[in-house]
Amino acid sequence: MQPSLITRLAGLLIVLCCLQAHPAPDIEYAHGTSYLEPLKYPPDFQHFEWANPDAPKGGLLRAPEMGTFDSFNGILDKGRVANGVTRSGLGALIYDSLLEPAIDETASYYGRLADGVWVADDYRQFAFRIREGAYWHDGEPLDADDVVYTFLTLKDKAAAGVRTALRELGSIEKISDNEVLFSTKPNARQNPDLIFQVGSFAILPEHYWADRDITKTTVEPPLGSGPYRISTFDLGRNITYERVENYWGQNLPVNRGRFNYDRIKYDYFRDESVMLEAHKGDVIDVRTETVSKNWVTAYDFPAVRAGHFKKELVDLSRPWGLWVPVMWNLDVARFQDIRVREALALMQDFRYTNRVLMYGFYNYAKSFFYNSKMESSGLPSAKELKLLEPWRGQIPDRVFTEVWKGNESDGFGFPRDKLKRALELFREAGWEIRDRVMQNVETGEPFTIDFIMVSPFALRQEIPFMSNLNMIGIETTARSPELSNWLYRMRNGKWEGGQLSFAPGYVPGIMLRNRLGTASADSLGGQNWNRIRNPAVDAMIDHIMAARTPEDFYAATHALDRILLWNFYYIPALGAPGYRLVYWDRFGQPDHELRLQRPIWRDAWWFDPARAQSVADGMAELTGK
Repeated sequence: MQPSLITRLAGLLIVLCCLQAHPAPDIEYAHGTSYLEPLKYPPDFQHFEWANPDAPKGGLLRAPEMGTFDSFNGILDKGRVANGVTRSGLGALIYDSLLEPAIDETASYYGRLADGVWVADDYRQFAFRIREGAYWHDGEPLDADDVVYTFLTLKDKAAAGVRTALRELGSIEKISDNEVLFSTKPNARQNPDLIFQVGSFAILPEHYWADRDITKTTVEPPLGSGPYRISTFDLGRNITYERVENYWGQNLPVNRGRFNYDRIKYDYFRDESVMLEAHKGDVIDVRTETVSKNWVTAYDFPAVRAGHFKKELVDLSRPWGLWVPVMWNLDVARFQDIRVREALALMQDFRYTNRVLMYGFYNYAKSFFYNSKMESSGLPSAKELKLLEPWRGQIPDRVFTEVWKGNESDGFGFPRDKLKRALELFREAGWEIRDRVMQNVETGEPFTIDFIMVSPFALRQEIPFMSNLNMIGIETTARSPELSNWLYRMRNGKWEGGQLSFAPGYVPGIMLRNRLGTASADSLGGQNWNRIRNPAVDAMIDHIMAARTPEDFYAATHALDRILLWNFYYIPALGAPGYRLVYWDRFGQPDHELRLQRPIWRDAWWFDPARAQSVADGMAELTGK
C-alpha cells in the first residue's frame, strides 16, 4: 500500500524539522572514536594487542550461566533471554555491532560493522559508514537499511532500559546506501555516551523480522551476522553455538585472533554450590567464582595441587564502583534526614563483616568510582572547588573541609566511639532509645527498617549490620524475594532499605543520570530507585557530560563523588580486588602484560589440544581411571 499524501507530507515535515535543528554536517570519517583520550591504534592497525592473531581455531568451551532461559529475543523485557543472543557485548555472539570497544584503553571504540565513524564536536550528530561485504548468515547483504531498522525498532519496541538509553536520540537517516546519520532531539542535553551506546547495540536483520513479531518472545533461533550461530539447545537448560566458517568479519582488525572456539556451550544452573561441584567434576571449563568463601576454602583438591585446575585473581582496569551497597528509599520520611543516614552508616562495620563473613577478601570501596581515576581523594582541588562553590550551603559543609574516610574500625568488636556518635546523631534528628526501642521523640513511632535484598548471599552479608541496628533498638526485617518480585518492589518504591550495585563505565554520563538524576527519580523507566533529588548532583552530572578535557572530566567526577559520599545516600562497603577466575588448564592465552577492562577467556583464548591431553593424562593418573 502506497503512503497517503498526508503521510508523505507529515514525513517531509519531520525531516525538515530535523534539518532545521541539525544542519547537514560536513562528514569526515575516522577508523575509530574515543572519549577525551586519543586513540591508541592507528588506522592501519592489524589486531588488538591483547589478541593473538595466530591463535588456532577449534575445540569446545563449556561455560556456566545462572538461572534459565526461555527466549531468543534479546531486545525485550519479556522472558529470560539466552546468553549469546543478547543485545550487546560478548552476549551477542550471533550478531555484530557498529563499533568494538578497545578494552586496553579507557574509552575507545573502533569500527566493526562500520569502517568509518564521525562525531560532531558537540556530540549532537554522529554517522557510520557500513563496510562493503558484510552479510547475514543466509547470505543477504547487511546494509544501512538494517541499521536504520534496528534503531527505529529499539526506540519504539525494546525493553524500557534500552528505550531510556536511546531517549535523546532523534532522527535516524539513511544518507547513502552504506551511510547512516544519527541526530539527537533538538531539546536534548549533550550526551557523549550516546554514540557509544548506539555503536554497541547488535544490528538486527530487517528482512528476517519483516514477517515475524519482534515484540514477542521466541524460541526460534534468530538470524544473525556474527561469528557464531545457534547449533543446539535444550530450552532452559543449555545452549550450544557453532563458529560460522565463512563469517564475513573474521579478518577485521578488531576480530583477528578472537572467536577461536569451534563451539561454545552454556549450561544453566540454579544453585552456586551445584555449579561449583559441576566445575570440579569437569562438566564445565571456565567460570567466575562469585562467592568469597569458596574462593578461600573450596579449591584445595588434587587437580589444583597438580596444576591441572587453575585459580587466578585477575587485575582488571575497569571501574568497579560499589558492589551491592546498602541504600535508602528517600521517599520514606525517616531517611530524608541526613543525620539519620549518617548514623545508620556508622552502625555498619565493614572490617568486621569482611573478616567474619567474606574471609577478608574484599577491599573497602570508599568511592562511587572505586578502582578508577574518577574516584575522589584528599581535599577538593582548585578545579573541583570551582564546581562545588556555587552549591555551598546546599551541600554538606564537610564536602569542602574533610576527607571522606568511611567508617573504619579494626574489625574486632563494635567501636564505642562510633556507637556514641551514632546515638548523638539520632538524638539530634529526634530519635532516642526508650525501653530498648529507638523511638521518635515527638510521636513515639518506633524506628524500623524493612530490607529487600537482591539475593540470599547479599542478605547474609548484612546480618552483622542488622544485628548492630537491633542493638540500639531498631527493629529490622529482611527478605530476598524472587527476582521479578524484587524488581517490582524496587522500581515502585515498595521498600525501605535495599541493595543495588553501582558500576559506572568510563563514559558514565547517561548511567549517572539514570541512577542519580532527579528526572529519573520520577520516571518509571529510570533506575534512581532510592529517589535522589539533588540539584547539585544534577549539576555535577551535567559538568561530567559537558567535559571536553580529561582534567575537566575528572574534576567533575571527583566533585560528584564527594557530594554523594557526604550525603550518605549509600553505605559503601565491598570493593573487589580483582576478578576471580577458575578454569581447567586446557586453553592457550595471548602473551601480554596489559591491564584490561574485562577477562578475555570467552573471546581471545583458544583450545589447546596438547594442554587438554596433559590434563586428561594427569587426571587419569590422579584418579586411577
